[in-house]
Amino acid sequence: MKLSSVRELDKHQDCYHLLPGSDPKNVGRRRSCRFNKYVLAAAILASTNSVLLGYDIGVMSGAVLYIKDDLKINSTQQEILVGCLNICSLIGSLAAGKTSDSIGRRYTIVLAAATFFAGAVSMGLAPSFSFLMAGRVVAGIGVGYSLMIGPVYTAEISPAMTRGFLSSLPEVFINMGILLGYVSNFILSGLPQPLNWRLMLGLAALPAGAVALGVIVMPESPRWLVMKGQFVEARRVLIKTSDSEAEAYARLVEMANAAETLEQEPPSSSCQWTGQGVWKEFLRPTRPIRRILIAAIGVNFFMQASGNDAIVYYSPQVFKDAGIHNRKQQFGVTIIMGIVKTCFVFVSALFLDHYGRRPLLLLSTAGVAISLACLGLGSKYLQQCNEKPIWAIALCVVAVCADFSFFSIGLGPITWVYSSEIFPMRLRAQGSSLVISVNRIVSGIVSMTFLTISEKITFGGLFFVLSGIMVVGTIFFYLFLPETKGKSLEEIEAIFEDKCPES
Repeated sequence: MKLSSVRELDKHQDCYHLLPGSDPKNVGRRRSCRFNKYVLAAAILASTNSVLLGYDIGVMSGAVLYIKDDLKINSTQQEILVGCLNICSLIGSLAAGKTSDSIGRRYTIVLAAATFFAGAVSMGLAPSFSFLMAGRVVAGIGVGYSLMIGPVYTAEISPAMTRGFLSSLPEVFINMGILLGYVSNFILSGLPQPLNWRLMLGLAALPAGAVALGVIVMPESPRWLVMKGQFVEARRVLIKTSDSEAEAYARLVEMANAAETLEQEPPSSSCQWTGQGVWKEFLRPTRPIRRILIAAIGVNFFMQASGNDAIVYYSPQVFKDAGIHNRKQQFGVTIIMGIVKTCFVFVSALFLDHYGRRPLLLLSTAGVAISLACLGLGSKYLQQCNEKPIWAIALCVVAVCADFSFFSIGLGPITWVYSSEIFPMRLRAQGSSLVISVNRIVSGIVSMTFLTISEKITFGGLFFVLSGIMVVGTIFFYLFLPETKGKSLEEIEAIFEDKCPES
């Protein structure tokens, strides 16, 4: 896959019109901050898949209370039921890299939605705890696929100047899903058991089916098409996703140059390339690849080590411990949490390409650390009081809101953006697959041990531990994560050749 082949295509197709003496590289620099409507529509469709995870996180926080009453499960089974989806999503996220390199990004999104659809239907109709667990396993695999492929597809199709906003859309939709789950809990909680929790879980099949059908009209990732040697089709997509044909040409040249390394794998040509040799590079990485792995694994680890997913899952129990005992009131407070998360992640998405990744990430982790410390203080005070003063309950509610707000302004969206943009093209799908597997493992471990640890050291003690982890995370991000704002995916690789992160 050589640059000459791109120029040859240009000569025969007569599809690009550069001004005399213009340089494709300079054309690529003149990037617009305007949103391309075609790219925006494709990114929204791909990111809609993330609603599935968000809905499950939100709805399970309430559904599990009724499942516990109806199926008579204990606290350990409750933790396994909640956390197994995250652990099983490891299977999907690991498989998604190779799958997307083989069949393409678009059809992997369809596969993710179809798998979750089957899991949601199984959970809604489950006659026993064992069948319910089986449905969670299937749904988890679908979640793993969607978490990996949505950000990768969006990053690969987006222009550099708007990639931050578009790649953070999965987190926006996750939070919209969480809010929908909370609203579902509030509305359906009045229905008799087991109809209430079955509807809560089964309704997730509706958006999954819609995503599977809608994604079919999306274009394929131009970078995947270039890796497959399909220049004509890549050109068509780039013309639609660029402001001009000249910019499309510059992007195509840049992608082709980045993909030249695929021809260094002898016996296969670019057209047969399906991701072979990638894991060899991960096991014996060069210095830049090692830095990329450390940064990507680190941001995914600290995102989930913040405990945000677990707090969302167990928010009714957290508020019950804080003195709010009525279930309707608990669900009402969680709706407030959902609105706060959704609003702040959208604000982050709007400003991500303006302020950059590092400033928002450092603000986020520092804010989460302080919020969790305040939540720990409030919980500890309430634990030691026989009466529950209103100010202490209010402190806990405000601290949870602040925790969700700071998480949503940085850690939440930037993790998906960073994971999808820093890997070189040949490593992007399977690299994202690897680091999101770390994300899922940590999320599963935290979710499956949250109640057990809180019983040992109380909720207050657990929140102090999580606050300490976030302090370490802030230091890690300052030292190891360079800025990637405004750079093309092909330019980002060069950043990790430097010794110091860019500010």
